[in-house]
This record gives sequence, C-alpha cells and structure tokens, in this order.
Amino acid sequence: MAEKKQKNVKPTPLPVVLITPFLVFAICAALTAVLGITPYNKFQKYLHISFSDSMKNTTSAAESITVSGDINTFESKSGVKTSSEGEVVIPSFGQQYAMLSCEAINLYVPVYWGSSEELLKNGACQLTASAVVGDRGNSVIDAHVNTFFADLNKLKEGDEVKINTSYGEFTYKVKNTATFEKTDKKYISQDKTDKLTLYTCVKQVLGSSTQRYAVICEPVDTKFYS
Repeated sequence: MAEKKQKNVKPTPLPVVLITPFLVFAICAALTAVLGITPYNKFQKYLHISFSDSMKNTTSAAESITVSGDINTFESKSGVKTSSEGEVVIPSFGQQYAMLSCEAINLYVPVYWGSSEELLKNGACQLTASAVVGDRGNSVIDAHVNTFFADLNKLKEGDEVKINTSYGEFTYKVKNTATFEKTDKKYISQDKTDKLTLYTCVKQVLGSSTQRYAVICEPVDTKFYS
C-alpha cells in the first residue's frame, strides 16, 4: 500500500517552485518596511539636527537651520549709549545677526551668518571666513543678483551703507567697485584692512555667469552699544 500511495503523489510544478521564494521574500520585505516606517520617522529629525550641527561651521552646507536673530529693525536705537570701541558677538551658523540697508538703491535685507541655498532665499549671507561686522578685517556679504542684490551695480562711490547688529551700528561708504572671475578670491579673502565687501553674480540673460561684481566699502562711523 505504501508503494501505491507514493506513486499517486504528483511532483510540484516547476513554476510554483521558482515563484515561491520570491513571494516569501516580497512579503518579508513589505512587513519590514511597514514596521520600520514609524521608528525611522521618529529618528529622522534627530539625524537632521545632528547633520546640521556638524555642518554649521562650513560655508557651503547644502541645508541649514535658519535661526531667527533679535535684529528686526533697520533703525538706530534711540537713548542708548554708544562708543567707538566695543566687543562683537560671534553668531551661530544660520543665525540672522544683522540688517543691511542702503537708501541709495532702496536696499533693506537681513544678513545671515554662513551661506547655503536655504539662507540665500531668505536674505544676504556672510562668509564665515570673513570678519564679523565691527571686527578688524574684511566683512564679506553676498546675495543673489535676481533677488536682494539686483541693484547692487547701481551703487556709486560715496553712497552710504549701514549695518545694524545687536551690539552696534556700523556705517560705511562705497569706495570702489570691481568685476572679477568667480575663481579669483582677491576681493573676498580676509585681510587686515577694515572694510565691507558686498558681491553678487554679474547679470546674464542665459545661464549663470562666471563673473562676480563687488562693491568695496570703507567704515566711516562705528557705534558699539555700551
């Protein structure tokens, strides 16, 4: 009888044998994905914060956390004692720490410490390798030519530029302008001369220009809050 029953057992069709492992794998993968979604979403924000923190000292972070500063006005503080000497405050990466204004071209824009595409959408950015406004050296600030610095090339020698911070007010006058290749770091590098350099891309109808336009300003009035 055992031999007779064995003869009646039909072999499993080849297609079923081949497909079964793939079906099992697909089911396992689906279960793993579903079970992993919730933990990943909870952990994702910590990954983002950790990544942003590790990049905060660079000048080319692809993403950054925009930090609102306590500078929300272009006006001078009335009734506050000032001095020609004082201490600057080093901002954190992504922090809006200053307000830049120039009546000659109707320019009023927040200034962020550090540079990224996200920050450039919100205002002007200052290179972290440059001097903090009010400190000795070259303070370098840039913005897009199709947004905040669209009229930068209209500034002329003698025009006044002001920067307000939480620690003081700083006034500059345009000394000269320059056009240079983006690979030329002469105008945006740090040096011992106290100045403010504003720069942007040279306007171009098609594509992006390899040239940059800079406005170099010299300090004429420094007021640190006492």
